[in-house]
Amino acid sequence: MERWQNKFHYNQIPTLLALQNKAIEYFVRRDLLNENVGSVEILWELPVAKKLINRQKENGAWKYPSGKKHLRSQENYNQLETFRNLGFLVEKYGFNRNHSSIQKAAEYLFTGQTDEGDFRGIYGTQYATTYHSAIMELLIKAGYHHDPHIEKGFTWLLSMRQHDGGWAIPLRTVKMNYIDALKKRNTIQPDRSKPFSHLITGMVLRAFAAHPQYRTSKDAKTAGDLLVSRFFKKDTYPDRGTREYWMKFSYPFWFTDFLSSLDSLSYLGFTKEKPQIRSALDWFVEKQQKNGLFNVKLLQGKDKDLPCWLCLAISRVFKRYYHD
Repeated sequence: MERWQNKFHYNQIPTLLALQNKAIEYFVRRDLLNENVGSVEILWELPVAKKLINRQKENGAWKYPSGKKHLRSQENYNQLETFRNLGFLVEKYGFNRNHSSIQKAAEYLFTGQTDEGDFRGIYGTQYATTYHSAIMELLIKAGYHHDPHIEKGFTWLLSMRQHDGGWAIPLRTVKMNYIDALKKRNTIQPDRSKPFSHLITGMVLRAFAAHPQYRTSKDAKTAGDLLVSRFFKKDTYPDRGTREYWMKFSYPFWFTDFLSSLDSLSYLGFTKEKPQIRSALDWFVEKQQKNGLFNVKLLQGKDKDLPCWLCLAISRVFKRYYHD
């Protein structure tokens, strides 16, 4: 067993391989066991991936099944649904820009980028530092890291920092609630003197962590230090603000939690020597069950294999932190 595996009480590999989920098996063998498993494109032929692609509209979007029209338009809901499904394809099946479905999705999402540089629409006319960054993360992972839209998106993110070097949702810095903000035609500007939000800063850093150049930037390091300083603490703002949200997980990553944060920080150059990072890693060790999976709170999802996807993601993180 490798060193990272010895940090756990139980061996998770047999459980993951016994699942008979071909995508999980592929990533376990490739990422955890260092086996030569061939091109990731073999996963693109799986029935569940093909089914998802077949639901894509001609314009590259996926249609949101229902929505509250008084809050946002169908097009803005579709942007959210496209982000969601892009995450499934990229994170669970290794899709990239070599596939026409990803090309079409990217072109659709690029239409939602404003002249300022942000991907806007999910919050109506309001800035969405959350989804802007999450969309960028997926596009970068899909191979668009050199695309001018991505560069423009980073320029916008760096212009939207709070004075302390982190990020927040602009409408929240002026104590505006989402319902009222979504009704406004004008875009609310942030009060940059207000403190950062670790929820938002964690989501923003996922885009930086995915990018081979921006992950090494001083700005990413500064924001990473801010994120680490908030581990196990409640957020400054009310959105997912209690400390328990550090311990509620989804995969693909959505909001900021211990796992998504540890994942990003490992790419930004942070190590297990930081006490908060070591404490978060130890927290996962104590949550492991005899079958190798983890007894943690999972956010709602339709995938019955979500506990195993989460186990895979945790294992990848441990392998990075305990590589020496």
